[in-house]
Amino acid sequence: MIPPVMAGRDVIGIAQTGTGKTAAFALPILHHLAAHTRPLVRKSCRVLVLAPTRELSGQILDSFRVYGRHLRIKSALAIGGVAMGGQVRALLNGVDVLVATPGRLMDLVKSNALRLDAVECLVLDEADRMLDMGFIHDIRKIVAKLPVDRQTLMLSATMPKAIAELAAHMLRDPVRVAVAPVASTAERIEQRLIRVDRGAKSAVLVDVLRREPIDRALIFTRTKHGADKVVRGLIQAGIAADAIHGNKSQNQRERVLAAFRKGATRILVATDIAARGIDVDGISHVINFDLPNVPETYVHRIGRTARAGAEGVAISLCDGEEVAFVRDIEKLIRMSIPSSDRRVPGRQSEPPHARNGSAGSPSSAPGKRRQQRRNGGAAREPRHHDHTRDHAPETANGIASVRFLHHHAPSRRDFARHEPRQTAPVKGS
Repeated sequence: MIPPVMAGRDVIGIAQTGTGKTAAFALPILHHLAAHTRPLVRKSCRVLVLAPTRELSGQILDSFRVYGRHLRIKSALAIGGVAMGGQVRALLNGVDVLVATPGRLMDLVKSNALRLDAVECLVLDEADRMLDMGFIHDIRKIVAKLPVDRQTLMLSATMPKAIAELAAHMLRDPVRVAVAPVASTAERIEQRLIRVDRGAKSAVLVDVLRREPIDRALIFTRTKHGADKVVRGLIQAGIAADAIHGNKSQNQRERVLAAFRKGATRILVATDIAARGIDVDGISHVINFDLPNVPETYVHRIGRTARAGAEGVAISLCDGEEVAFVRDIEKLIRMSIPSSDRRVPGRQSEPPHARNGSAGSPSSAPGKRRQQRRNGGAAREPRHHDHTRDHAPETANGIASVRFLHHHAPSRRDFARHEPRQTAPVKGS
């Protein structure tokens, strides 16, 4: 990817997380800035990098500063969750590199604290995730304010149809660089699937965390409320854990993430949005407490482990409502995930009447359910099976006879028509 970027070409880069995408675009950009110095323009930037989350934006800026520590490059960060005043002051005299989230960037543009007419290079990192998070409209508005004669780099772990359409609109004759097949998963990740009952997920999670040799574990939930609930359950079970999601303040998120990096917190529960900025080495396990309904998200999640050539384990807990998600994921990654079953034995398969209908008459189902309620939820087996089989034809004939009589029985009106009329007694008789 570095040669076409240095040549000034537009590039579409497709690679898994942890493969060095940031260095692949940051190094040639720094080389260009150092080779083509020019006075900075007030309230503007030469390079604009857009990322979906605050954490990822901060990590990209840190990479630029580390790679260019011997260069006189001025950089700034524009993210939400913090006061905008400091960011406005940082942009006042112009910067070389601005790393931002789309929402905060639009706020700065609307408040006239930033102009985009001097941008030489636009970088869209984690483009597929920005699309999933609904930033597509902001991105289109931002692109409309940029110079037409610019370089555009789009990086993504997957390439869904919507991203391909966006690239066709924004990029000019792009070079396509793919480090790995689209939506492929790292070979060093051991993937497992555990079938569980919905109500038993928390207990199974606790058991997995106690059995597995975990250095650091990242647990994914679908919602922010779900992340907090999982943390409470783990703490009650005696397992230290913390959560990171959009409802946390920026200071809280930074503190939790720092503790996770240092190893002070070994178990981190996160939502997909917050986890996109978690670039931490040494994550041995990724656990999907809730399976994602978007199959590409699964690829992003498990890409948090097995980074930089290391090995990792990805464990997914799947309840009955998530089976369809598993099929979509396996179709995308083109492999079947090895599975084990931790469900209650009675619930591992549907009863025959639920799949193919009742073997007996339709009216027998309500009676069976009433019998089950009287017996404490489970139908009792008859004590004398031979007698039951012997009398089965008689029972069937008896039911048929009752139905015939019921169908041909005269109505109450017919009974009333044929009854002898009662006459009033004659006086004196």
